[in-house]
Amino acid sequence: MIKTRLDHLLIGIPKPFRDDGEFSAIVKNATVRPVMLGFEGLEGNEVADPLHHGGRDKAVHLYPIEHYAFWRGRYPDLDLLDAPGAFGENFSCAGLTEERLCLGDVFRLGEALIECSHARQPCWKLNHRFGETDVLKTVVKTGKSGSYFRVLQEGMVRAGDDLVQLARPLPDWPLDRLFGLIVGGQHKGRGKELKMLSEIPALAENWRLRAKQLADA
Repeated sequence: MIKTRLDHLLIGIPKPFRDDGEFSAIVKNATVRPVMLGFEGLEGNEVADPLHHGGRDKAVHLYPIEHYAFWRGRYPDLDLLDAPGAFGENFSCAGLTEERLCLGDVFRLGEALIECSHARQPCWKLNHRFGETDVLKTVVKTGKSGSYFRVLQEGMVRAGDDLVQLARPLPDWPLDRLFGLIVGGQHKGRGKELKMLSEIPALAENWRLRAKQLADA
Protein backbone atom coordinates (compact mmCIF):
# COMPACT_ATOMS: atom_id res chain seq x y z
CA MET A 1 0.00 0.00 0.00
CA ILE A 2 1.16 3.51 -0.83
CA LYS A 3 1.45 6.31 1.68
CA THR A 4 2.81 9.69 0.72
CA ARG A 5 2.48 13.35 1.65
CA LEU A 6 0.60 15.98 -0.29
CA ASP A 7 3.39 18.52 -0.57
CA HIS A 8 1.48 21.23 -2.43
CA LEU A 9 -2.19 22.04 -2.99
CA LEU A 10 -2.82 24.39 -5.92
CA ILE A 11 -5.89 26.21 -7.20
CA GLY A 12 -6.54 28.61 -10.05
CA ILE A 13 -9.19 30.49 -12.01
CA PRO A 14 -9.50 31.23 -15.74
CA LYS A 15 -7.25 34.04 -16.97
CA PRO A 16 -6.26 35.33 -20.43
CA PHE A 17 -3.90 32.79 -21.93
CA ARG A 18 -3.34 33.83 -25.55
CA ASP A 19 -3.51 37.05 -27.50
CA ASP A 20 -6.61 35.78 -29.31
CA GLY A 21 -8.67 35.96 -26.12
CA GLU A 22 -8.36 32.29 -25.17
CA PHE A 23 -8.74 31.77 -21.43
CA SER A 24 -7.24 29.01 -19.30
CA ALA A 25 -6.98 28.07 -15.64
CA ILE A 26 -3.72 26.16 -16.13
CA VAL A 27 -1.91 28.76 -14.01
CA LYS A 28 -2.42 27.70 -10.40
CA ASN A 29 -1.11 28.99 -7.09
CA ALA A 30 -0.20 27.02 -3.99
CA THR A 31 -2.24 27.50 -0.85
CA VAL A 32 -1.57 26.32 2.69
CA ARG A 33 -5.08 26.88 3.98
CA PRO A 34 -7.59 24.04 4.29
CA VAL A 35 -9.79 23.74 1.19
CA MET A 36 -13.06 21.89 0.69
CA LEU A 37 -12.71 19.11 -1.87
CA GLY A 38 -16.12 18.50 -3.38
CA PHE A 39 -17.39 16.16 -6.07
CA GLU A 40 -16.62 18.77 -8.75
CA GLY A 41 -13.20 19.67 -7.38
CA LEU A 42 -11.48 22.06 -4.99
CA GLU A 43 -13.39 25.06 -3.71
CA GLY A 44 -12.12 28.16 -5.51
CA ASN A 45 -10.65 26.20 -8.40
CA GLU A 46 -12.34 26.77 -11.76
CA VAL A 47 -11.93 25.65 -15.38
CA ALA A 48 -12.14 27.72 -18.54
CA ASP A 49 -13.24 24.89 -20.83
CA PRO A 50 -15.83 22.69 -19.07
CA LEU A 51 -16.21 20.57 -22.21
CA HIS A 52 -12.68 19.19 -21.85
CA HIS A 53 -11.76 19.96 -18.24
CA GLY A 54 -13.39 19.57 -14.86
CA GLY A 55 -16.37 17.41 -14.01
CA ARG A 56 -16.54 14.51 -11.62
CA ASP A 57 -14.08 12.30 -13.49
CA LYS A 58 -11.54 15.15 -13.47
CA ALA A 59 -12.16 16.65 -10.06
CA VAL A 60 -8.44 17.02 -9.32
CA HIS A 61 -5.25 16.65 -11.33
CA LEU A 62 -2.09 15.23 -9.76
CA TYR A 63 1.36 15.56 -11.29
CA PRO A 64 4.30 13.66 -9.75
CA ILE A 65 7.12 15.89 -8.56
CA GLU A 66 9.61 13.24 -9.73
CA HIS A 67 8.96 14.23 -13.35
CA TYR A 68 10.20 17.77 -12.83
CA ALA A 69 13.85 16.63 -12.99
CA PHE A 70 13.23 15.25 -16.48
CA TRP A 71 11.57 18.46 -17.67
CA ARG A 72 14.27 20.67 -16.13
CA GLY A 73 16.86 18.60 -17.96
CA ARG A 74 14.97 19.16 -21.19
CA TYR A 75 14.30 22.88 -20.65
CA PRO A 76 17.05 24.04 -18.23
CA ASP A 77 16.35 27.74 -18.68
CA LEU A 78 12.61 27.57 -18.02
CA ASP A 79 11.82 29.28 -14.70
CA LEU A 80 8.32 27.78 -14.84
CA LEU A 81 9.81 24.49 -13.65
CA ASP A 82 11.30 25.93 -10.46
CA ALA A 83 8.11 25.23 -8.50
CA PRO A 84 5.09 22.89 -8.73
CA GLY A 85 2.20 24.01 -10.91
CA ALA A 86 3.86 24.03 -14.33
CA PHE A 87 1.39 21.44 -15.61
CA GLY A 88 -1.70 22.98 -14.04
CA GLU A 89 -1.82 20.33 -11.34
CA ASN A 90 -3.91 20.62 -8.18
CA PHE A 91 -1.87 18.07 -6.23
CA SER A 92 1.92 17.84 -6.15
CA CYS A 93 3.61 14.97 -4.35
CA ALA A 94 6.13 12.17 -4.71
CA GLY A 95 5.41 8.47 -5.03
CA LEU A 96 2.46 8.49 -7.43
CA THR A 97 4.08 8.10 -10.82
CA GLU A 98 2.14 6.44 -13.62
CA GLU A 99 3.83 3.07 -13.15
CA ARG A 100 3.01 3.02 -9.41
CA LEU A 101 -0.55 4.33 -9.56
CA CYS A 102 -3.34 2.09 -10.83
CA LEU A 103 -6.78 2.84 -12.21
CA GLY A 104 -9.32 2.60 -9.39
CA ASP A 105 -6.84 3.15 -6.57
CA VAL A 106 -8.65 4.68 -3.61
CA PHE A 107 -6.91 7.10 -1.23
CA ARG A 108 -7.79 8.90 1.97
CA LEU A 109 -6.68 12.53 1.92
CA GLY A 110 -7.61 14.60 4.94
CA GLU A 111 -11.38 14.23 5.30
CA ALA A 112 -11.87 13.25 1.65
CA LEU A 113 -11.86 9.96 -0.22
CA ILE A 114 -10.58 9.98 -3.82
CA GLU A 115 -10.32 7.42 -6.63
CA CYS A 116 -7.96 7.40 -9.62
CA SER A 117 -10.13 7.71 -12.74
CA HIS A 118 -7.60 7.99 -15.62
CA ALA A 119 -4.36 9.53 -16.81
CA ARG A 120 -4.16 12.99 -18.33
CA GLN A 121 -4.46 13.41 -22.07
CA PRO A 122 -2.21 16.39 -22.88
CA CYS A 123 -3.39 19.27 -25.05
CA TRP A 124 -1.89 22.23 -26.91
CA LYS A 125 -2.01 24.40 -23.81
CA LEU A 126 1.13 22.73 -22.46
CA ASN A 127 3.07 23.80 -25.55
CA HIS A 128 1.83 27.36 -25.18
CA ARG A 129 2.50 27.50 -21.44
CA PHE A 130 6.06 26.25 -21.87
CA GLY A 131 6.70 28.33 -24.97
CA GLU A 132 7.89 25.15 -26.69
CA THR A 133 6.49 23.18 -29.62
CA ASP A 134 7.13 19.63 -28.41
CA VAL A 135 5.82 19.39 -24.85
CA LEU A 136 2.60 17.62 -25.84
CA LYS A 137 4.50 15.22 -28.10
CA THR A 138 7.02 14.49 -25.34
CA VAL A 139 4.28 13.73 -22.80
CA VAL A 140 2.75 11.23 -25.25
CA LYS A 141 6.12 9.66 -25.99
CA THR A 142 7.27 9.36 -22.36
CA GLY A 143 3.93 8.76 -20.66
CA LYS A 144 4.69 11.44 -18.07
CA SER A 145 1.06 12.45 -18.07
CA GLY A 146 -0.02 12.80 -14.48
CA SER A 147 -3.37 11.53 -13.27
CA TYR A 148 -6.95 12.51 -12.53
CA PHE A 149 -9.07 11.62 -9.51
CA ARG A 150 -12.78 11.64 -8.80
CA VAL A 151 -14.08 12.34 -5.31
CA LEU A 152 -15.93 9.56 -3.50
CA GLN A 153 -16.35 11.44 -0.23
CA GLU A 154 -16.18 15.20 0.14
CA GLY A 155 -14.12 16.83 2.87
CA MET A 156 -11.49 19.35 3.86
CA VAL A 157 -7.95 18.81 2.59
CA ARG A 158 -4.72 20.79 2.89
CA ALA A 159 -1.05 20.66 1.96
CA GLY A 160 0.76 18.38 4.38
CA ASP A 161 -2.05 15.82 4.60
CA ASP A 162 -1.11 12.20 4.02
CA LEU A 163 -2.35 10.40 0.93
CA VAL A 164 -3.04 6.88 2.18
CA GLN A 165 -4.01 4.12 -0.22
CA LEU A 166 -7.02 2.17 1.02
CA ALA A 167 -7.77 -0.09 -1.93
CA ARG A 168 -6.35 -1.35 -5.22
CA PRO A 169 -9.13 -3.20 -7.06
CA LEU A 170 -7.38 -3.15 -10.47
CA PRO A 171 -3.70 -4.04 -9.98
CA ASP A 172 -3.37 -5.09 -13.62
CA TRP A 173 -4.09 -1.55 -14.82
CA PRO A 174 -1.22 0.78 -13.89
CA LEU A 175 -1.65 4.18 -15.51
CA ASP A 176 1.35 3.78 -17.80
CA ARG A 177 -0.33 0.76 -19.42
CA LEU A 178 -3.64 2.60 -19.61
CA PHE A 179 -2.05 5.71 -21.13
CA GLY A 180 -0.15 3.66 -23.69
CA LEU A 181 -3.34 2.04 -24.94
CA ILE A 182 -5.61 5.07 -25.03
CA VAL A 183 -3.19 7.88 -25.88
CA GLY A 184 0.24 6.47 -26.64
CA GLY A 185 -0.57 4.60 -29.85
CA GLN A 186 -0.10 1.11 -28.40
CA HIS A 187 -3.65 -0.05 -29.16
CA LYS A 188 -3.10 -1.99 -32.39
CA GLY A 189 -3.93 -5.67 -32.06
CA ARG A 190 -5.10 -5.23 -28.47
CA GLY A 191 -8.85 -5.19 -29.01
CA LYS A 192 -9.51 -7.64 -26.18
CA GLU A 193 -7.76 -5.40 -23.62
CA LEU A 194 -9.53 -2.33 -24.95
CA LYS A 195 -12.93 -3.98 -24.76
CA MET A 196 -12.17 -4.95 -21.18
CA LEU A 197 -11.21 -1.36 -20.41
CA SER A 198 -14.41 -0.01 -21.94
CA GLU A 199 -16.40 -2.02 -19.40
CA ILE A 200 -14.54 -0.92 -16.25
CA PRO A 201 -16.74 1.54 -14.29
CA ALA A 202 -13.74 3.10 -12.53
CA LEU A 203 -12.41 4.42 -15.84
CA ALA A 204 -13.56 7.93 -16.78
CA GLU A 205 -16.53 7.87 -19.14
CA ASN A 206 -14.78 9.58 -22.06
CA TRP A 207 -11.89 7.12 -21.85
CA ARG A 208 -14.31 4.18 -21.77
CA LEU A 209 -15.84 5.51 -24.98
CA ARG A 210 -12.40 5.96 -26.51
CA ALA A 211 -11.43 2.42 -25.53
CA LYS A 212 -14.57 1.09 -27.24
CA GLN A 213 -13.84 3.11 -30.38
CA LEU A 214 -10.28 1.78 -30.56
CA ALA A 215 -11.45 -1.78 -29.93
CA ASP A 216 -13.97 -1.56 -32.75
CA ALA A 217 -11.60 0.13 -35.20
